[in-house]
Amino acid sequence: MFGELLLAGVIPRHPQAKATQLNPMTTDSPTHGLSTLCIHAGTHLDQTTGGACSPIFTSTAYAFPNPAKQNIYPRYFNTPNQQVINRKLAALEKGEAALVFGSGMAAISTLLLAHLKPGDHAIFQNDLYGGSMRLISSELPRLGVQLSWGANVAEFAAALRPETRLIYVESPSNPLLHCIDLAELAALGKRHGVLTVIDNTFATPINQNPIPLGIDAVIHSATKYLNGHSDVNAGVVVASAEIVSRVTESAVNFGGMLDAHACSQLERGLKTLALRVQRHNENAEALARFLASHPAVSKVNYPGLPEHPDHAIAARQMRGFGGMLSFELRQPERLDRLLSRLRIVMPALSLGGVESLICVPSRSTHRTMTPAERQRAGISDGLLRVSVGIEDVADLLADFSEALAVE
Repeated sequence: MFGELLLAGVIPRHPQAKATQLNPMTTDSPTHGLSTLCIHAGTHLDQTTGGACSPIFTSTAYAFPNPAKQNIYPRYFNTPNQQVINRKLAALEKGEAALVFGSGMAAISTLLLAHLKPGDHAIFQNDLYGGSMRLISSELPRLGVQLSWGANVAEFAAALRPETRLIYVESPSNPLLHCIDLAELAALGKRHGVLTVIDNTFATPINQNPIPLGIDAVIHSATKYLNGHSDVNAGVVVASAEIVSRVTESAVNFGGMLDAHACSQLERGLKTLALRVQRHNENAEALARFLASHPAVSKVNYPGLPEHPDHAIAARQMRGFGGMLSFELRQPERLDRLLSRLRIVMPALSLGGVESLICVPSRSTHRTMTPAERQRAGISDGLLRVSVGIEDVADLLADFSEALAVE
């Protein structure tokens, strides 16, 4: 039932209302580029006014019965503005269907709980986002799900059991920018009938499309690059119609939906995604090279650098290397001094917005992990993570140069 609602492609209306229609652009048009899809895919066109933007449908009550014979309700994830996002993200990620949520964690938790039950086994990458790590470590064992951890496809393969149902990764990972060979991972999952899932937040669909590489499901914290302006919380799952249908059944029960106004803001942000990501890529690579050559910096984690251990993997499966990097100082005790001296780059949480942000993962994104868990994940107390924005790159380099200067 829920899969049919997602794929119907019909926006319900009151029988007496003026006609509306969907943008005729399909999600599988091979001639449409990513920038075109960002702007046009999924748009709800209003023939009454001829407006270029999707209207905001604020209603929580829709006529029933209606011509579409659907019970439309925000918690059912099938309102017009939700469907706009679903179609646009399915197009960008080259999936059959998508489902937008109220946060990235709502998307992650719903997908996991929709596919795992007591007695199942799941394998997770050992340097995931701290919030994901906490969800996995605290909630899944309580529900009777067995966990294993690994750093690469070989370790995932070694951890497989007859009861393994799912392998979950980030690539690039948060905050160490590790990259997993996604085609190899997908092949492993298909050989053993195991669902493969990736958090593609850092890469964005502009830089990387895991589904054509064989990955089963893609997750985004749409709060980050997809919205891109640090003013909306959202998440999304993109996958086959069958997987999204299964996720939707759980999502309706859990209630983690996104309201119409937030959907509209997210749609607006998505229209400039390709342009923004291009600038993020350029600025991050320039900053990574600057930091790698700076005498005060001991290590830079950025997959676009040839010396990054996963550079070859990233170059093979990514179109750009993203706007995220992390680095460590030769003198970690100077970390707070660095933060206090920055004038353009803002010490703050979150990422993926137009402004450059910097944080200390051990104090923020990964603070809820135990010291042993952080050590296992490679998160040192002196690690700094930078979300490189779209400011003039010369200003960003000057800001870091002044903050790192020795007096």
